[in-house]
Amino acid sequence: MTDGIRWGVYDRHGNQIYLTEERWQHITEPTNHPELLDYERELRQTVEQGRRKQDEVNPQKYLYTKAFDHLYEDNTHIVVIILFRFRENEQGRPVANNYIVTAYQKEIG
Repeated sequence: MTDGIRWGVYDRHGNQIYLTEERWQHITEPTNHPELLDYERELRQTVEQGRRKQDEVNPQKYLYTKAFDHLYEDNTHIVVIILFRFRENEQGRPVANNYIVTAYQKEIG
């Protein structure tokens, strides 16, 4: 899943995380979260600076959240879902493969 990388950043914990073109197209499809088209910079900031919480059911899944005061409608936060995985490098050794699965805006009180 490393082909077609749109961008990559490091989170506050030093983990490299990337977004692919395919995932960006999925996120911004009219039936998913097209409101994020104008908020890609904020999505990136959420990964770089946001709070993260590990999923209770899937320990490889993390939710990153960050508050913004200028989101679509009454939404207050951007939420980014990231999977922390591994892949093999050319030498057959495991290397981090952390990627964004989806993202959306949400009102959090």
